[in-house]
Amino acid sequence: MFEEFQQLDLFPITIYTVIGNLVVSFLCGIVISLVYRFVYKGPSYSVTFVNSLVILSMITSVVILVIGNNLARAFGLVGAMSIIRFRTAVRDVQDIVFIFFALSIGMATGVGLYSVAITGTLLISLAIILLSLSNFGSVRKREFMLQLTYYSSPENDQLIDQIIRRHCKKVKLVNLKNVGSENVIEAFYHISLKQEKKNTLLLTDLSTSAKVLNVNLYFDEDDVNPPTY
Repeated sequence: MFEEFQQLDLFPITIYTVIGNLVVSFLCGIVISLVYRFVYKGPSYSVTFVNSLVILSMITSVVILVIGNNLARAFGLVGAMSIIRFRTAVRDVQDIVFIFFALSIGMATGVGLYSVAITGTLLISLAIILLSLSNFGSVRKREFMLQLTYYSSPENDQLIDQIIRRHCKKVKLVNLKNVGSENVIEAFYHISLKQEKKNTLLLTDLSTSAKVLNVNLYFDEDDVNPPTY
């Protein structure tokens, strides 16, 4: 009975079927690669990877045609693929998404589901473009680290507090300590600016209006050379 199951011809393959699957997978792969080119924002763009998305979709379609409903071919393909080692490191999570995108479209065309492949390609591509254009998932307001060294006095402390709150939407004192002299204070704040593009105004006001020895603004955790005023 198992041998009879292996001989069932659920997916009759003709030359027209092969050509049709390859043409549809090629066109869908072109759309996928164009979308990748449009939304890619990384530092190292790879032409080879973009071309590979098209070829990957076509190869997957051929693989599905070869396997058909034959279990022996399926296990044979798994064994053949297991001896191949892929050592190329994937640079970005988005690259993995597009690889699975091309694979799934190739599988759909391989079994002759052209409507699923074309509709899936268009709708998923539209979703990717909309997410990219809307900057979905990005942090709208970043928190900054403000390092401030100043002379402590009731008047100067009040003036510094007024300047910080005038420019910042959110202020949180993280650390406060004496430096060298009893009147010299070093303070660290977590702040959220009202206008991030005008962050230099906060630094300028602190350095010119108050008795400040040193002021640093860390734009993020990886900023090793923050601006000093």
